[in-house]
Amino acid sequence: MPTLLGFDFGPRKIGVAVGQTVTGSATPLTTLTCRGAHPDWPGIEALVRHWQPSAAVIGLPYKLDDTQADWAPLVHRFARQIQGRFGLTVHLVDERFTSCEARAQLSSRPNPRIGPKPRTGAPPHHAVDALAAALILEAWLSEQPRTP
Repeated sequence: MPTLLGFDFGPRKIGVAVGQTVTGSATPLTTLTCRGAHPDWPGIEALVRHWQPSAAVIGLPYKLDDTQADWAPLVHRFARQIQGRFGLTVHLVDERFTSCEARAQLSSRPNPRIGPKPRTGAPPHHAVDALAAALILEAWLSEQPRTP
């Protein structure tokens, strides 16, 4: 069963999810913190070693006018680094509204796995980023033919 890792890349945090092609589903895993604009490569390497993905799906930020966001070059760089460091095929997918959708999903239902919500009522950031990565991965998987 081919396994994939999904990434919601940001300059400060990277949400990570795992998914597989048979069911087309994804599960949020974790959110890694960038250290001084550098991804947590040891953390990413540990996830790649553990899950042994066949590919990576990375969210690419777009603006409402269908142009890439100003920080999209950082995502392209991250994609090249994932490919170069781990030899993974990388797929980029439009990530518009995934963080908003993740926040809405987390705010509308209790989830004991992610811990208590902050006093403001907003879901924890680490949960939002990991769920956004799962939504990005599921969006890509939904466009792929199912493998039996």
